[in-house]
Amino acid sequence: PDFKPLDPEADTAQTALDARELTAATLAFTSYFQLIDPAAFLEDPKTSGLTARSINFRNWTIIGAELLITGGVAQTGAAVELEMRLFDTVKGRSVIGKRYRGRQADLRKIVRKFCSEVIFFLTGDRGYFNSEIAFISTGTGNKEIFIAEFDGRNPAQFTRTKDITLSPAWSPGGNWLAYTAYPKNKPNLYIKHRRQQRGYEVANKGLNITPAWRPRPRADGNLEQEQLAATLSFTGDQEIYLLTGKGKIIKRLTKSWGSDVSPTWSPDGKRIAFVSNRSGNPQIYVKDLESGRVDRFTYQGRYNTQPSWSPKGDRIAYSGMEGGRNDIYVAGFDGRPPAQLTREAGNNESPSWSPDGSMIVFSSNREGRARIFVMTAFGTDQRRLLTLPGEQTNPQWSPNTGL
Repeated sequence: PDFKPLDPEADTAQTALDARELTAATLAFTSYFQLIDPAAFLEDPKTSGLTARSINFRNWTIIGAELLITGGVAQTGAAVELEMRLFDTVKGRSVIGKRYRGRQADLRKIVRKFCSEVIFFLTGDRGYFNSEIAFISTGTGNKEIFIAEFDGRNPAQFTRTKDITLSPAWSPGGNWLAYTAYPKNKPNLYIKHRRQQRGYEVANKGLNITPAWRPRPRADGNLEQEQLAATLSFTGDQEIYLLTGKGKIIKRLTKSWGSDVSPTWSPDGKRIAFVSNRSGNPQIYVKDLESGRVDRFTYQGRYNTQPSWSPKGDRIAYSGMEGGRNDIYVAGFDGRPPAQLTREAGNNESPSWSPDGSMIVFSSNREGRARIFVMTAFGTDQRRLLTLPGEQTNPQWSPNTGL
């Protein structure tokens, strides 16, 4: 329902409306909730209260509402205060109550902070409301990296190479992006700070492509502590190497006659999945870095690429080709056949998991030009995230950064 002024004398109508709409849109984006049309409300928005004592919970349960959020707004100049509560209408009790203070410009962050509390109460995960999505867009006439908020809002250009830029990869703390760019038609790796104009170039002989940062707990953005895997070809073969956060070679991770590319890490940083044509056609393999054992992961289909390991560690999403069309598949380690998440809707590629593993972002040309789409981890509620000039591909979901 409508958020209400905490001070009846203050003019907070627009802020209250914005806060309520942001809350509804943020929670609806998750696909966990069905929001009830306000036309069905029995409570009078002018007289209904904000706290449990002043709420008639039967007026909500009778229209099917299991959860209720109320909000109160106070505003003094550019300063904003929000009181937000979540109620279990069936039990008739408050389960979350928070008060936030900030600037008018912080309204979106405040709402998302509360929504994270709601998701945590219901699922035990913090969701992804403090995350971003990097992707490639051709709207400038070149392939450049853009970054948008998790829901596609406020897209902004990140690189200005005026050339080909590919394979954005987020560091564990979300402070750095690694990517491939082609100065003078040679693919080199670049490691660039998310907000500061500093970074590093990795320019070994041959190819330097498909970077992937190694997960680590309590990441603080210190490159001295970070590592990443990438494909290099200075020996002639395309093999995957372990690098420092600044791009120095630590050791070689794969060794085969074929090409090994596109590494993705297990959440504990002890295994990598990657694409190799060592069996003839591109398939996904998994290597345990401690034992050195390599197992083939995909057997269904003759062309499987672009693996992305889920944050919970139990599944890998990838792009598989059947009948000349690419679709998104997800497979676990339990021996069951892979689940096909997209079908009969153009080419679907480059899956990437949300930080909590509940959603997948991917690119699709189902509308003609390639765009960025999202869906639940089970393939439901597929929808376009944003529309920009040119084509948008190769999305990568960041960790929750708190930025």
